[in-house]
This record gives sequence, structure tokens and C-alpha cells, in this order.
Amino acid sequence: MTIAENIKRLRLSLPREVTLVAVSKFQTVSLVREAYEAGQHIFGENRSQELLEKIPVLPHDIQWHFIGHLQTNKVKDVVGKAVLIQSVDRTRLLRAIDLQAEKLGIVQDVLLQVHIASEDTKHGYSPKEVLEIQKEAWTHVRVCGLMGMASFTEDKSLVRSEFQTLRTLFDTLKTGPFADEPAFVHCSMGMTQDYTVALEEGSTMVRIGSAIFPPRLTTLSFPEKP
Repeated sequence: MTIAENIKRLRLSLPREVTLVAVSKFQTVSLVREAYEAGQHIFGENRSQELLEKIPVLPHDIQWHFIGHLQTNKVKDVVGKAVLIQSVDRTRLLRAIDLQAEKLGIVQDVLLQVHIASEDTKHGYSPKEVLEIQKEAWTHVRVCGLMGMASFTEDKSLVRSEFQTLRTLFDTLKTGPFADEPAFVHCSMGMTQDYTVALEEGSTMVRIGSAIFPPRLTTLSFPEKP
């Protein structure tokens, strides 16, 4: 199947209100442009350097999401460039984003990443820590919801349980501390291998890479914008 066919098939499988983020990490500019021309305008990048290299050579109306682990010393490369930073996994990072956004005179939209998987290698706040977040403390950050990654496993019951944990936490915050925050709308969960389960458990945003693009490369070259 072509990229356009993959995107069309995915859109037919997603509820209208669910946002599709095409994960473009390690994909060439030409392949990202092919997806863009097929109507996909929201892309997710995992590395700040790759994000910075792609932005100037691709259409300016692309909405870039940052979805990878973000180091505090790379915050300046992402704030103001990514429409949404989905992977805010610790308060030190949240504070750094807030300070950089203040310097730029903007409000940066973010999602709080919650550790819901059984794997220790994944990052994120614990559910308890998220419940203790004081949104009033951040004057230049707007928390728009939660993001989480389930365990990489064939055990669908475990994956479902982990997504249920995230959705329950999202609903608790939505009706509690963030009840007066209209931007708190995203429960980002589900990737290529588990997005159908995530949809069943209330995901509002899925991050899909290999179901759209061919196998990813490990080296890239970025041609000049035509």
C-alpha cells in the first residue's frame, strides 16, 4: 500500500473526534511530504535535532508534535516550534518549558506523560504525582491532557488495563482540578501495535508510524525546500 492508502485506511478506522498524529521519526522529507499531500498535516517527532531540520524544508502549516523524551537542555529547540509537547514527564522539565515560553512571550501547550506500563524503561509521572500537579504554578504552560505508552507485549488484557488507568486518571482531572480548563481535552494513547485497544478505552489521539510509513531509516538527508 502507498502512504496515501495507509492514511485513508487509518482515517476510516478512527472516530471523527480522534486526532491522528503521524510519527515521522527517521522518515525522509519526501515521505513526510507525501503524507502531507495525502491530507495528513499533524506529525510527531522524537528528536529535537530532526525536528529543527525538517521544519524549514516542509510546509509551514504542518502542526508538529514533540513526542520523544526531552532533555532540559533541548527545551529551547522545541518550545515555540512544536504545537504540542506530548512528553512532559517530570516537573523539572515542565519548569524549563515554562521559563523558555516566558522568554518567548508565548504559552506552550503540553501533555503530561504518565508512566502506565509495566516496563521500567518508559518515562513519566506516576498517577499520584499527576494528581498533585498545581496548574496555577505554570504561567506560560497550558496543560492540555495526558499521554501514556502501554507495555510492549502481546498481552492485550495488560495493555487494556494500562489504558484504562490513563483514561480514568484523565477523567478524574477533567472533572476535578482541570474542570475549568477548556483546553484539557487530550488523552493521547495508542500506537500502531495497540491503537485499536486504545480507541476502545477512550483515546482521543493516536500516534501512528509504521502503519503509515515504510520501515524507518537510520540516516537522513534533508534537501532544500523547492
